[in-house]
Amino acid sequence: MNARQLRQRFMLHLDPILLAGLGAFMLVSLALLYSASDGSWMRILAQLSNIAVGMLALWVVANMPLHWLMRIAVPMYVTGMVLLVGVALFGEISHGARRWINLGVATIQPSELMKIAVPLMMAWYFEKNEATLRLRNFVVAVILLLLPVGLILRQPDLGTSILIAASGFYVLFLAGLSWRIMLAATLAALASAPFLWSMLHEYQRHRILMLFDPEQDALGKGYHSIQSMIAIGSGGVLGKGFMNGTQTHLDFLPERTTDFIFAVWSEEFGLLGNLLLLGLYAFVIGRGFIITANASTYFTRLMAGSITLTFFTYAFVNMGMVSGILPVVGVPLPLISYGGTSLLTLMLGFGMLMSINSHKQLVKT
Repeated sequence: MNARQLRQRFMLHLDPILLAGLGAFMLVSLALLYSASDGSWMRILAQLSNIAVGMLALWVVANMPLHWLMRIAVPMYVTGMVLLVGVALFGEISHGARRWINLGVATIQPSELMKIAVPLMMAWYFEKNEATLRLRNFVVAVILLLLPVGLILRQPDLGTSILIAASGFYVLFLAGLSWRIMLAATLAALASAPFLWSMLHEYQRHRILMLFDPEQDALGKGYHSIQSMIAIGSGGVLGKGFMNGTQTHLDFLPERTTDFIFAVWSEEFGLLGNLLLLGLYAFVIGRGFIITANASTYFTRLMAGSITLTFFTYAFVNMGMVSGILPVVGVPLPLISYGGTSLLTLMLGFGMLMSINSHKQLVKT
């Protein structure tokens, strides 16, 4: 086998359009992290390592036949639930939250696994019951969603629970859940708002209150929101230039390599840069919708649609909290923020999209 044949075989199940979009994000991430970390090559090398692991995971999953994806749905979900129960009973406490569990060989955060396992399990369940889909099937699917979301809320981890709840909702929506039922559920949620408010932790209530008036605790709970909005506003139309952001490099902006990296981008590249970044997100999301529309089975349509819409939710929630229109919930900017766990989860999802796209011709429609 010559080099050309080897390259063709390696790229066989990779979608070049989606891969180009992801590659652009990787370049933006590395450049922005270099600026946000004040030129730290250690941070860049660490992120390169995260990217390498994520790309390997993407390639492995992209090469999985679709029936393999269905086969791992139940084991992955059950394993994730067992680990979440283990976290509740034996998990390690860090910064007031119990989100990690030590397995001896590694310490993991099972809630990240559920970002993929929950929509995968729900899509599998709907596929199995497609021919006789009734209201009771939607009830069972909601239970499959609420079990992990409830355990993750107890940790507490509001950001991750929102993302998992969104991924499950998208499966319900794409599976054909009635608009009347969704409207009734929305009205019920609004009616129970006082009860839900009382269930929130004190710091979570503070975050929501800070959304309306961060100035009431400008040096405490509202500090993150105030500094990020100053950074975004100071960027103007064209920005201050690469590595010239004052909020960033004078250390006013907190969490600037992770949750608030969008503020770094906004300050350095301004409104024009934000429009370009939004265009890049729209490009990847658009490609995901095309793959969803061309998916060959009920299962793959549900899964592809959920992955694409959840990626949109990642970006919307992060940009919303950084710009002050949503509460701060600790959601990183997808494909750009520093970190390995979130990046790995996203790459697994994109690997599934590529598998759905490349194997569709092998599946009967």
